Amino acid sequence: MARLRRAEDDLDAALVLVGEAVQVYVGDYTPSLRPVPAVRARLQIYRGELSLAAGWVTAAGVSAEDDLTLLREYEHITLVRLLLAQYALGQRDDAKLRDGLSLLNRLLAAAEAGRRGGSVLEILVLLARAHQLRRDPTTARDCLARAVTLGETDGFVRVFADEGDALAPLLTALAKQSDSRYVRRLVAATGTRAIVASPTSLVVPLSDRELDVLRLLGSDLGGPAIARELSVSLNTLRTHTKSIFAKLGVNSRRDAVRQAAELHLLSRTPDR
Repeated sequence: MARLRRAEDDLDAALVLVGEAVQVYVGDYTPSLRPVPAVRARLQIYRGELSLAAGWVTAAGVSAEDDLTLLREYEHITLVRLLLAQYALGQRDDAKLRDGLSLLNRLLAAAEAGRRGGSVLEILVLLARAHQLRRDPTTARDCLARAVTLGETDGFVRVFADEGDALAPLLTALAKQSDSRYVRRLVAATGTRAIVASPTSLVVPLSDRELDVLRLLGSDLGGPAIARELSVSLNTLRTHTKSIFAKLGVNSRRDAVRQAAELHLLSRTPDR
C-alpha cells in the first residue's frame, strides 16, 4: 500500500504507512532485501527530510566503504540517494559526491555480475544523476542512455519518474536524438511542465502563504506538523502544496525544494 501511495506521489500517506509497518514488523530467520527502515529513509529523502534519513544511516551502520552484499544492496543504494540529495540540496561536499560515485560504480559491477537487471537499471539512473551533479553531461547522458536501453525492454517507467524533473534535461536531450516513443513517455513521466519562465521568475508567482508552505517543505517537518505550524487543516496544506507543485512544474517535495533553491525563492521575504 505504501508503494502505491508513493506511486501516486502522496508521500505523507506513504510515510505514515511505512511508519506503522516499522512498529508492527517482526523479523524472522529470513533476512529482508528491503528493510522497512531503509524504505522509510527513502521516503524521507524524497520529502527532503535529509537529517532524518541521515539518522537512519547511523542507526543502520551503513557506509560507502562497506563490503557489498546482496542483503545490503538496497540499503547501500539508499545511502547513495541520500549523498546525492545532500549535494543537490546545498550541502556541496565534494567528498560526499565522490563517495557516492565510488559506491555506485562498485554497486554496478556487483549487480551486473549477479545479473540483477532491476538493480543495474536503478544504479545507472543514479550514476546519470551523479555525473549530472558533477557537471559531466556527456558521461551523464551515456549512463542514462544505457538505462533507457535496459528499461525499454520491459517498459520500466517508475525508476525514471521517481527522480522527478532532475532527469528532464538529460531525457529531453535523448528525445531530440531519437524518435522513440518510450523516451517520450519517460520525458512525460518526469512531470516536467513549461510553467517556469526563466531561472529567476515564474509565470504564476507563489502567494505569500505558498511561500510559507514552501519554506516548511524544506524543513524536516512532516505534513501534519507543517499544518499545525501554519494553523491550517491538512487538506488546506495539501491544496497549497499541489498549487506550489503546479507553479514550479514539479511533482514531489524534494523537487519543489530544489527548484525553489534554484529560483532563490526561499531567500525572499513575503510581502505582508
